[in-house]
Amino acid sequence: MNAGGGGELALAGGKPVLPSLAPVDWPRTTDADRAAVLAVLESNVFVSDRAGLTAVERLERSWAEFLGVRRCVGVSNGTTAIELALLAHGVGPGDEVVVPALTFVGTAMAVTHVGATPVYADVDPVTFTMSPRSLSAAFTERTKAVIPVHLHGLSADIAAITDLARSRGCAVIEDAAQAHGARYRGVPCGAFGNTATFSLQMTKNLPTCGEGGLVVTNDDSVADSLVQLRQFGELIRPDQPRRYVSHRLGFNAKLSNVQAAYTGSQLERFPAYHAARRKNVAAFLARLGNLPGLVCPSEPEGYEHAWHILRFVVDLDRLFPDLSTAAARTLLMRALRAEGVPATRYQMMPLADQPALRSLCQQEPAWPVTQDVIDRSFTIQQRHLPPDAGPLLQRFADAIEKVWSNLAVLEKGAVS
Repeated sequence: MNAGGGGELALAGGKPVLPSLAPVDWPRTTDADRAAVLAVLESNVFVSDRAGLTAVERLERSWAEFLGVRRCVGVSNGTTAIELALLAHGVGPGDEVVVPALTFVGTAMAVTHVGATPVYADVDPVTFTMSPRSLSAAFTERTKAVIPVHLHGLSADIAAITDLARSRGCAVIEDAAQAHGARYRGVPCGAFGNTATFSLQMTKNLPTCGEGGLVVTNDDSVADSLVQLRQFGELIRPDQPRRYVSHRLGFNAKLSNVQAAYTGSQLERFPAYHAARRKNVAAFLARLGNLPGLVCPSEPEGYEHAWHILRFVVDLDRLFPDLSTAAARTLLMRALRAEGVPATRYQMMPLADQPALRSLCQQEPAWPVTQDVIDRSFTIQQRHLPPDAGPLLQRFADAIEKVWSNLAVLEKGAVS
């Protein structure tokens, strides 16, 4: 344990390891980012349907090249990216789409927005991503697509999932909103030959200065449909005058040149940031691996984690046998936060239990792994994203070690 990691708990009146919760310092905006945005402002070209090479098109080309895919289409946000991808694959009313029970609500809402019904698969207890076995049991004659989510920055078992989906004639649309830079068997997430969606929301590993999204595919017909869908179903050609003729029901879902320019500038530093983050997180997790009852997020063989969110699962029954799971989790998180660790919960319930989605679910609750992960875990978000977050993460490790060295105090109820 490093200096500062021991002593009386802050909850009991001791000195905290960190005097306060570290502020969120992400994204990092540099002079290069400001210059990129200013260039768009000075050009007076703010939308993508203009003659010449716009910032949106430059970003699309750069991200497609980064992943090694044929096409990339910029859209207004990550949820819209999923909606348009579903529509481009012909998903609509009467269809079912399998999604993981543990993910952000936008994944399932996108399914409902196109008139389809979300069906939920449980997750793997190690990766927290869609379980191929649970997916196999979720298929029906109405299943039209599967949306595996590369949650927290770790790929789903995309090979197994794709094989299962294609054997049943279903499209695979990867939700890679949190997985920029992640790899599976050496292949970047989003480059497995399926359609994949990314979020550029400002909290993501590859951010913009607000909201944005990208859809990637090797299928030109899918990409052409996406371009049409993002602007009112029109056939937009930058080298031709706009005709204002809508050939299908579409949306106003364009990515702005300001957002695209910011992300394009961020992309130039992305490989260095990704490498630094992986190094910092690895050193942090190495400090915690032997703490009793704490299961750290891991990187299975063949996977390269992007470390967007860090989720820790705790054996609360072992550590606090006299407390309920909820009470034990709350007590542990209070102790961690008092020491300066920004421990939070991410996802409060299985996706099907969200009030907005509950009435749409016809399944019997059958997501035991998802429920267990939610009940027994806490997360650390955003503070680890900057490339110089290594020292802060080491202080977090001091604080977590300190709390673990005082578990008996917490277990006995000495801290109110």
